[in-house]
Amino acid sequence: MRMLALSEAFDAIRAFIERGGEVLYLVLAVTFIMWVLIVERIWFFSLEYKKQKNRVVDAWEARSERKSWYAHKIRTAMISEVNHNLFQGVDFIKTLVALCPLVGLLGTVTGMIEVFDVMGSQGASNARAMAAGVSKATIPTMAGMVAALLAYS
Repeated sequence: MRMLALSEAFDAIRAFIERGGEVLYLVLAVTFIMWVLIVERIWFFSLEYKKQKNRVVDAWEARSERKSWYAHKIRTAMISEVNHNLFQGVDFIKTLVALCPLVGLLGTVTGMIEVFDVMGSQGASNARAMAAGVSKATIPTMAGMVAALLAYS
């Protein structure tokens, strides 16, 4: 029973990608890379950041001299290093979030080209032939927007 449900889920995903066209593979790739980076940042924030922060605080507390201008510059450099590690990759994640709807719009363009191709070869009266192009125009846009919204929130 469980294997049947799993195969039905894969069949539904495959049918969705077929209806959405080749651009959905690009949306899927961008979304996958984006979520790998998001999960890595979550892992860093929850585990590694605390270790690095404690290491820097311990190094600062171990210093015998903490009042001079040089000591404060060393402290600023230590904080800056941890801060750099904290925000590493965040700009790339923001770029991928912004790229998701744009890749979806690429699907809109390719789908509309298919609609116009059908209209040119078979005429505008064949709605069934144009339906495949319309779905290839709307599904990638929806998928790109959903991926961007999920990552943004």
